[in-house]
Amino acid sequence: MPQVRPARRDDVPAILEIYNGAVLHTTASYDLEPVTLESRLEWFDQKEAGGWPVLVAVEGKEVVGFATFGPFRGKAGFDATAEHSVYIREDVRGGGLGTALMAPLIAEARRMGLHVLVGGIDAENAGSLRFHERFGFVPVAHMPQVGRKFGRWLDLVFVQLVLEGDGAQG
Repeated sequence: MPQVRPARRDDVPAILEIYNGAVLHTTASYDLEPVTLESRLEWFDQKEAGGWPVLVAVEGKEVVGFATFGPFRGKAGFDATAEHSVYIREDVRGGGLGTALMAPLIAEARRMGLHVLVGGIDAENAGSLRFHERFGFVPVAHMPQVGRKFGRWLDLVFVQLVLEGDGAQG
């Protein structure tokens, strides 16, 4: 089983490689071009400054996956809701790393007093939809043809998990 721990700044190059692999070869991200190390370092610094978790799964000494969540829509009324992401390196997908990352990510959301976790998933990504269902996420919206990648229109499904507690912060 992998070790799951908070990410460090020196993990960012591995996180970048995993993310850019998804950008180039999947619809897990609707980014069309790889992101730069500079932009990913800025992303990491913003997560850290905002108190948002970034977790990594490590096998041996290699980062093989990461998970995070952060602000949903950037409005004060959504302060108890966060949008999450889980990415696994292509060559080790399907081996339980997603589960190893998602369980502590949900626990951290609860610890922080969040009320809802949201995820945006490509509608054709049946594996990710099933994965989220196992954790209690339910589909709440199907948005046809809102994205375009690899020369085709993509449908986006939003899933959400209502956490215990009311998450009221104000």
